[in-house]
Amino acid sequence: MDRCSSKSSEGCKGREVDTIQIVSVVVFVIVMALVVSERIHRALAALLGAVALIIIGVVDFDTSMESIDFNTLGVLCGMMMFVAVVRQSGLFEYVAIKSAKLCKGKPWLIMVAFVIITAVFSALLDNVTTILLIGPMTIMLCRTLKINPVPYLIAEILASNIGGTATLIGDPPNIMIGSAANLTFFDFIIYDAPVVVIILAVAIIIFKFLFGRNLKVAEKDVQEVMALSEQEAIKDKSLFNKSLVMIALVTIAFMMHGVLGLESSVIALTAAAIMLLISRCDLEVAIEGVEWGTIGFFLGLFIVVGAMEHTGVITMIGQWLVSVTGGDVVLLMLALLWASAILSAILDNIPFVATMIPIITVMSQTGIDVFPLWWAISLGACLGGNGTLVGASANVVLLGIAGKEGYDISFMGFTKYGFPIMVVSVIIATAYLLVIF
Repeated sequence: MDRCSSKSSEGCKGREVDTIQIVSVVVFVIVMALVVSERIHRALAALLGAVALIIIGVVDFDTSMESIDFNTLGVLCGMMMFVAVVRQSGLFEYVAIKSAKLCKGKPWLIMVAFVIITAVFSALLDNVTTILLIGPMTIMLCRTLKINPVPYLIAEILASNIGGTATLIGDPPNIMIGSAANLTFFDFIIYDAPVVVIILAVAIIIFKFLFGRNLKVAEKDVQEVMALSEQEAIKDKSLFNKSLVMIALVTIAFMMHGVLGLESSVIALTAAAIMLLISRCDLEVAIEGVEWGTIGFFLGLFIVVGAMEHTGVITMIGQWLVSVTGGDVVLLMLALLWASAILSAILDNIPFVATMIPIITVMSQTGIDVFPLWWAISLGACLGGNGTLVGASANVVLLGIAGKEGYDISFMGFTKYGFPIMVVSVIIATAYLLVIF
């Protein structure tokens, strides 16, 4: 099979184009099947799929490299190293103990508190960074209470994606949409944040039915938590204070990265470098804090999904959505909302949003009011990340943290909770969009 590079893909016609499209889809399906079956590590499955696509000739090496979102990988590596250094101060243990004591050691109230904290920080920082901070705290606290942390981790994953939907910087698709449509941070607060508050409240109610009745701890364990001293949890007072300052500065920098003209990966990697410098922490500690399996999974997945984008599969899906709605804005808005959600649950939402942006831009030139469509793909792509474990970066990151600590969350184990909550969230978003538009 001849290679179809990015420069010559327009020249690939007829049966050859059909063949490479089929091959790209087949490889993706096989990779996802391996991930779901958990027969081999998800990183190995994704990397094998990526290598197969290059060897077969669906994409060449240069094109596959162009598919990789190095900004996302930079954010992940930078924040993982940043968190690894901050963890040496005892900050996470301090916050966990303080939160648990304010909740009187009651497991359900602790879940509610952590869910709200996760959602708020995901909106103001970003959901991946938030998960990196919240995950270790949750596991430490649950070990003290002698309860299974998995329900807490699942609830926090779902809350991180819901909260990240609320703002421009909370989730990568929103950053892309805001840039393309010239939408500001406050536009997202006005249009996305209200429905996010509603969805989060509904999600907490659902969590009560799903997890609340099983969250029971012995009174002696509650007393053990109440007897803990958050001050004694601080391992390095100087590093603790430096960490608080750096977290505040990083939050501000992420919120203002557009004004600063810096990519989020630059901010994350700079934060990691500064933390290493001012803490005098061993570089090996920071490097060991990186979830390399998670990085490998995303590296392979970007190439596998990018192959479908390169061969035109994702574009065909977008064009089909436009044709079946006949240009009706309301129908197109609802179709984009649900298609974005469902596809983002099984694909990475970044390539899908990247494909839909030029399609919507072209539609605006024909006189169609595309303003509602931007919010449809924003809500759909971000909320859709809750559908499966591979739907969003935050999901995979926390999966890696949990696995490293000995708590394995299977693909189906997460999906049985995540997909129904995703559907409920999108139903609420549907009603919301119909009301405001």
